[in-house]
Amino acid sequence: MTTTPPAPVTEPNTLSAPAEAGNGTATLPQWRLMLRRFLKSRLAVASSVVLAVLYVCAILAPFLSPNPYDRQDADLKNAPPTAVIWSGGPAICSREQQLDTETFTYEYSSDCGKPVPLRFFGKGHEYKLFGLISTDRHLVTVDKPHTLLFWGADSAGRDVFARSMQGARVSLTIGLLGVAVGTFLGATIGTISGYFRGAVDTLLQRFIELLMSLPTLPLWLALAAILPQDMSVASRYFLITLILSLVGWASLARQIRGKVMSYAASDYVAAARIAGSSSARIVFRHLIPNASSHIVATAMLAVPATIIAETSLSFLGVGMLPPAVSWGVLLSDAQNVATVQQYPWLLIPAALVVLAVTCFQLIGDGLRDAVDPYG
Repeated sequence: MTTTPPAPVTEPNTLSAPAEAGNGTATLPQWRLMLRRFLKSRLAVASSVVLAVLYVCAILAPFLSPNPYDRQDADLKNAPPTAVIWSGGPAICSREQQLDTETFTYEYSSDCGKPVPLRFFGKGHEYKLFGLISTDRHLVTVDKPHTLLFWGADSAGRDVFARSMQGARVSLTIGLLGVAVGTFLGATIGTISGYFRGAVDTLLQRFIELLMSLPTLPLWLALAAILPQDMSVASRYFLITLILSLVGWASLARQIRGKVMSYAASDYVAAARIAGSSSARIVFRHLIPNASSHIVATAMLAVPATIIAETSLSFLGVGMLPPAVSWGVLLSDAQNVATVQQYPWLLIPAALVVLAVTCFQLIGDGLRDAVDPYG
């Protein structure tokens, strides 16, 4: 007499994909579990959208800006933002400049009785879209001799909005590039230190401790100050990026070292050794990929620190220098308290820095929670 064995009892698994006929239950890959958990964080998702908008604005900066970012106009020194009104359609008020003989400052009066209509996708100054396509179309323009200033003008009569969008290209990309260099160094050195141990680990850890004992900001200031003043914008950009990534990798290297030391005792690493895999293959094909989730989360949290560092160096006059444009360079015009009181729109780049840094931090928190989807 044969008896039919009882069907196995399976516990419900909310992290599994629907079962396919004849194949049992198929589990989701880890990256999909991480994505699912990340999407549950509304703040992280909203921050991703805001950050994506900032990067799109940086890419399309010439198209969005009605004026050249480097054009100076003596008739628009410290001009306030242009008032937008509705007069059968969006329009601006005409503006006149007058000199106050008592304070020797320029004052501006608006005449809304003669509105100037805004023209969408109109013609303006020529530029190269994406650095390749020559065009003169802009999102919003006005007829000459009028000037559209969304966020006012600085002391040289330059458009703050156009310069802020142009500065986003430097400030937002230098953070990503600096963190990318630091992450590569930290992940590689930390993995080598945790895998080989012994004299290699001791030597690397003593060097990391020495590097972490140095005060970060004075070190950045000293290295940035020795750069020649007559360097090209591109050369200074890459050198400032290397300076910012010089210290940031040390903390990540120590974290990765601890994880790799636990991974190195795993069965799959022992199996790889028995199979004849070289140390380089084990490090780059097994250890670093397993620590990739932690690396990504840590790198995302390091981006805002790099953005603030570049802004601080440029604000102090040793980072990016004119004619380069970054948010730190723009904020250097707002060092005087009296200037800020009279022309508060010069602080708008500071609001962009706060917005970008906050978004990166919220995304980093969401990634940090998502790297452990089984938690």
